[in-house]
Amino acid sequence: MMKNIVHFVFAAFLILSSCTTKNEIQESLIDTAKTQQLINVSYGEHIKQVYDIYLPKNRTLDTKIMILVHGGGWNEGDKADTNDFKNFIREQLPSIAVVNMNYRLADENNPPYPMQIEDISAVVNHLKLKQNEYQIGTELGFLGVSAGGHLSLLWSYAFDGNNQVNMVTSIVGPTNLSDDAYLNSTNEDLQNLIFQFGKDVEILKEVSPLFQVEKNSPPTQLFYGKKDPLIPNSQGIDLNQKLESLEVKHEFTHYENGGHGWLGLDLLDTSIKLKAFIEANL
Repeated sequence: MMKNIVHFVFAAFLILSSCTTKNEIQESLIDTAKTQQLINVSYGEHIKQVYDIYLPKNRTLDTKIMILVHGGGWNEGDKADTNDFKNFIREQLPSIAVVNMNYRLADENNPPYPMQIEDISAVVNHLKLKQNEYQIGTELGFLGVSAGGHLSLLWSYAFDGNNQVNMVTSIVGPTNLSDDAYLNSTNEDLQNLIFQFGKDVEILKEVSPLFQVEKNSPPTQLFYGKKDPLIPNSQGIDLNQKLESLEVKHEFTHYENGGHGWLGLDLLDTSIKLKAFIEANL
């Protein structure tokens, strides 16, 4: 299963109180003078169509937004799986608004695509609708893990019609669902995950970030483990080469002993690179 097994262990803290004017407070239904959080905000009718939003103090209509997309093989998982990333960003980059979203999970009657891409679009549209109330901007970053990494890349490359995405980070996210390493795999469970999108190779290419990336795609950060049992090495290597050929700003890190996640010094390296990339691009 493509569950998020990459763990960041950082203590999050709330920074309370700040100076602001009475007029600034009155302009918004939410007090911008302090950090605030709204849990399970509904953006659709389905029980899974909810997100948590963490609003920084002193936010304005220029405040940047980071959207987190959890993993779980497109058919499992929950926004709680990315809480460590949420805590890390809130502590290390406290001026950014963080949105931790759920999306509808795939089953035998509901394939991941286009359903889950539509859910990301619905979240982005809901944030735009709530912009004045939340006092946030429209510029976005994405951080996704495993299946969430795939969805983050795909939406950023192919569905960002308003050019809102400034950067996208994918951690162990699939990039080419038509890869022979998947289609010719003898691992039935792995094939079943990929074939949730169907067996038509053209559809698999349509939902593959590798075939959707263009020269004007946003800065991209990729992390992979060379010993990942779920993500063939070709997934990260091929997208890295495509980004290089298109001259898209990007970073690619391939951990020698990493699997579908990592700890220790590799995790520390990820955290340092992640913070720097967000600071430089979001």
